[in-house]
Amino acid sequence: MKAVVLAAGYGTRLQRDVDTDSSGRYRHLAGTAKPLLPVGRCALISHWVRSLTAAGCVDCVYVVTNALYHKAFEEWAAEFSNVKILSDQTRSNDERLGAVACLHLAVKHFKIEDHIIVIGGDTLFREDFSLNTVKNKFSDLQATCEDSCLVLSYQCKDEETPKYGILEVGEDLRVLCMKEKPLPTETNSRRACPCFYVLSKKSLLLLDAFLDEKRESPIEEKDAPGNFVSWLIPRKPVYTHQIAGRFDVGNLPSYVECDLYFREKLQDVESYMV
Repeated sequence: MKAVVLAAGYGTRLQRDVDTDSSGRYRHLAGTAKPLLPVGRCALISHWVRSLTAAGCVDCVYVVTNALYHKAFEEWAAEFSNVKILSDQTRSNDERLGAVACLHLAVKHFKIEDHIIVIGGDTLFREDFSLNTVKNKFSDLQATCEDSCLVLSYQCKDEETPKYGILEVGEDLRVLCMKEKPLPTETNSRRACPCFYVLSKKSLLLLDAFLDEKRESPIEEKDAPGNFVSWLIPRKPVYTHQIAGRFDVGNLPSYVECDLYFREKLQDVESYMV
């Protein structure tokens, strides 16, 4: 199994918050890609690499970034023998390819013909999350049907549904559909779906079809990786695994909350996410 970390975003909201923060406490974060932000004792993305390595569930971690941050990611990756960096060659938010196109780029460039774990580079999870548990759940699904994929979900509040992709799920935890940022009145589900997907190697063959279908569509329809998952659900069996919650570093307050948790509240650093 391989891992692909989507890290080609430009963090425009966070950088705007840092620039306008009057305290000056976070000036050192200016110009830093979100996955490289210090969270606790290391960069946010380092938590993923260390956990994936310790769990032994992937043999390589591919990171897709952009031309603006490419050098910084290469310098960060120097301490890891199992990490490879790929640039999407864009230099601004207006040029961005979109997360699904970046995933496709990684699959083609590195010639991936294996199951992959897709991870949002600005996302971390609570301590209940376990890569080994996810790996075992995916293996069980694969034993039944080799087309099966696995995503995560957690309970969000009513007022949060317009911020996330919301899964509607059957009794066997098979996903029936994903509604993109619905109003609370538009779905009974409160299962928010973070950017962490275990995609079967058979499902990767459909990336070409998705991007061909969306070729003339606006960037918003192929930017969020959840767009591909939503498109995939009626075509391949997709199941969900419940977790307690996540950290989504989108702006300065969410970064401060995440960093504080990892500096002061994380109980077991060594086994985190393993």
